[in-house]
Amino acid sequence: MSDRKTGKRPKRGGPRTRKLRQRRVTQRRNVRKRVHRARRRPARAGRTRWWRAALLVVFGGLLGFAIAVVVVYRRFADEPGPLTSRPVAVSWPEGLDAAEAAGLLADLELTDAPAAMAVYLRATAAPDCFQPGPHLLPGGASPRTLVALLCRQDGRTTVKLTIPEGFHRFAIAERLDTQGVCARGAFLHASANRELLYALGVEPAELPVADTAEGYLFPATYRFALDSDPAAVVSRLVKETNQRWKGLVGTHPAGWERLQAELELGRRQVLTLASMVEKEAVVAPERPIIASVFINRLKDGGLERLQSDPTAIYGCHAMPEQISACQGFDGKASPALNRDPDNLFSTYVVDGLPPGPIANPGAASIEAVLAPADTEYLYFVAKGQGQHEFSEDYAAHKAAVKRLRERQAR
Repeated sequence: MSDRKTGKRPKRGGPRTRKLRQRRVTQRRNVRKRVHRARRRPARAGRTRWWRAALLVVFGGLLGFAIAVVVVYRRFADEPGPLTSRPVAVSWPEGLDAAEAAGLLADLELTDAPAAMAVYLRATAAPDCFQPGPHLLPGGASPRTLVALLCRQDGRTTVKLTIPEGFHRFAIAERLDTQGVCARGAFLHASANRELLYALGVEPAELPVADTAEGYLFPATYRFALDSDPAAVVSRLVKETNQRWKGLVGTHPAGWERLQAELELGRRQVLTLASMVEKEAVVAPERPIIASVFINRLKDGGLERLQSDPTAIYGCHAMPEQISACQGFDGKASPALNRDPDNLFSTYVVDGLPPGPIANPGAASIEAVLAPADTEYLYFVAKGQGQHEFSEDYAAHKAAVKRLRERQAR
């Protein structure tokens, strides 16, 4: 190659020759780099697109799985459990983990999927809030409902429940059990818990068999949550009696003072007498008259036993094992039951009042005792249609009984 200015070829190995050679090498190297980059660019772009697609697939799969888990979780949480004929009573142990709790629910036939139930309980950390002690769990309840009941959470389903006047605590326990409020046995145990009753102001009885909340469980209409704490139910009923008692005594202070002064009756004895009026009276106008009969007999110095059939009947509810005449008991009084010496509630056997109330009286019967009719009656006998014939002496009473029997024989 010649020089452009002189037209002469540069000498080999000269400075200019070396510069030209180095420039050509650099140019060729740059060309190769550009070619190499051009060849690699499509491969890199392809790999980037592949990784992005793979990540989208994985993320989509995880999202779909999470959605499926949520759907299945919610569906299982609200899936009704196996149906049972009536609520299941259980004393829930303390400290069960999810698997143990699910196993117990399966044993109680409240779930037919213990493995899934264990997963659900573990996911919700439900066993941490389960309340040990008596529970009444309804058949057909969903896992979500069972957790709410066992944890006794707010917002549980409530039921409206009426306790009729004259129900004894055994009948109340049965109704509470049937309605799913609390188990029969648990309620009876709570209503005989002396520590609880003492805290509620229930006066103690002289005999242990009568040392219960009987007579203090006020009959009214209530609303209770399903699977309520039995002690809380007893407390509510007794507190209602305490409140009603204050109102009635405030209305009839003279009658209350007279019962205390003349017959030495305390509140427990007044409620006992009122429970007898409740069981004997059928029509409302007769309540104060029947109350006057019992009070007149008590004033007679115990010469006349009260001789009330409902007191003898109650003995077969309170202490059936101790009373031989309760064998084959059909709910009715009989001469054998009335006069069984082991029947501590029968006023054919005991002098004066029975050891405690035989039922739970309403306000009208309590008021009848605080404000009885002014009579001299000592006897009464049922004459039909819920009414009674009253007499002042035994001769008149015998004549009344004879007339009624003759009328029935026609």
